[in-house]
Amino acid sequence: MQKTKKTVFLFPGQGSQFVGMGKDFYQASVIAKDMIDNASEKIKVDFRKLLFEENDKLERTEFTQPAILLISAIAHKLFEDEMMIRASSAMGHSLGEFSALVGIGALDYLDGVWLTHKRGKLMQEDCKNIDAGMMALIGLSDEDVENIAKKARENGKQIWPANYNSKGQIVVAGIKKDLFDLEEIFKKAGAKRAIVLNMSVASHCPLLASASDALKPYLQEFLKDEFISPIISNVTSEPYQNKKDAIELLSKQLIEPVLYKQSIENVDPYNDLYIEFGGSVLKGLNKRITKKPTFSITDMNSLNSVFDTLSR
Repeated sequence: MQKTKKTVFLFPGQGSQFVGMGKDFYQASVIAKDMIDNASEKIKVDFRKLLFEENDKLERTEFTQPAILLISAIAHKLFEDEMMIRASSAMGHSLGEFSALVGIGALDYLDGVWLTHKRGKLMQEDCKNIDAGMMALIGLSDEDVENIAKKARENGKQIWPANYNSKGQIVVAGIKKDLFDLEEIFKKAGAKRAIVLNMSVASHCPLLASASDALKPYLQEFLKDEFISPIISNVTSEPYQNKKDAIELLSKQLIEPVLYKQSIENVDPYNDLYIEFGGSVLKGLNKRITKKPTFSITDMNSLNSVFDTLSR
């Protein structure tokens, strides 16, 4: 495969975490070990315990987010140290957009660890006094979900489309009771599955308005105006490449839906392949959106396999 292939770098979001993630990197690479140890010092969290041992913190959003960003940053660093491939553009799913900013030089990875830790705290704070949640829907069109959610809001319920993941796969967010109340309505409309997720926040909807405002000064503090490649925004599914736009779009991201499917559809005609760093969830979604190959790097074996394939 020629090195001139146009490549989109992808970075996963919440839901890609698991106990043991990054352990292979940590054991095999001095760089990875240093990055994990430095991140532990940065936010005073023992990432070795968080990532490698059974615990109840990894599922809490203020720890999930920096953990995923850190492993994505490590996978990306190890890849770029060996390969000359650079991204034509980069994108992430929700939290993954922060990892993408690390990947294109607009955010230092340690600042990214701190920033996503803070982001998670702000999100949790907004939802602490409400029983918020999210529901995954399989088998419905975007329009059906949008219409059902709109009618529900007109009847006083709080529910919004949150993640457009792929054709027939969409996540809604809102008050958990309202999600349960609509479960049968979604199924009667044709949903093959309607699953309330194990989450205590309602991401990408107006319930996070306070967190959206509170995040802006931290984005101003940590983001750089140095973009090696454009980022595809979750909010618009269009590229941006400067700090001013990043601040506006990343704050809006908390209260607007993630347009992942639309983003892939927009970049697909102009690119040849995708590489996902630190997870394989987006590789799975891409199979339902594009016919072009997506590679995922989650450990040393997959890293070496991608090296071999792309060096041919």
